[in-house]
Amino acid sequence: MLESMGLPLPAESIIIAASLYAGSTHHLHIEWIALAAVTGAIMGDNFGYLLGHHFGYSILKKHGKKVGLTEERLMLGRYLFRKHGGIVVFLGRFVAILRVFVALLAGANRMPWHSFLFFNALGGLFWAGGYAFITYELGKQIEKITGPVGIGLAAVGVCCLIGAFLFLKKNEKRLTDEAMKQAEEEEKHSHLNAKDKGKHG
Repeated sequence: MLESMGLPLPAESIIIAASLYAGSTHHLHIEWIALAAVTGAIMGDNFGYLLGHHFGYSILKKHGKKVGLTEERLMLGRYLFRKHGGIVVFLGRFVAILRVFVALLAGANRMPWHSFLFFNALGGLFWAGGYAFITYELGKQIEKITGPVGIGLAAVGVCCLIGAFLFLKKNEKRLTDEAMKQAEEEEKHSHLNAKDKGKHG
């Protein structure tokens, strides 16, 4: 919940750790982990949306750096919400940078609340619930497999996870850079248009 409100906390790592623990020890119930994760994600995003909507873009621009919301990220957020809206809210769950700030940016950019609520709930369900149950099943399988075969499979699984993480990070940076370039171009055009209107006015 706190991460979704805009605080840079390791929510994803906590869900994975708790689910692995539940799957390998059975000391926690996966249903309650998933419910807590989904509820916290949805609640946090709604609080974040209200904060962004109430305080507005100017406050985020002034104080956002304190929580890592730099001017570049704000500009990127404005561009993404103008172009893609609900898809950004949904997919933002799965991108580390966006997950922390997506709700604040949605509120600050005056995204309609009913649209935000729908895509936010859908994203929270798939992200938190998906991570919880998939990791839980992985924990159960690790518990069943022992000996050299188990160690070998675990090593392969870790390598695959690291590879997937590096691939996502590489492409996330590339896509972010592309979006930033387009956002900067749009900002320049909007400033030029504003100047032209001022001259003609």
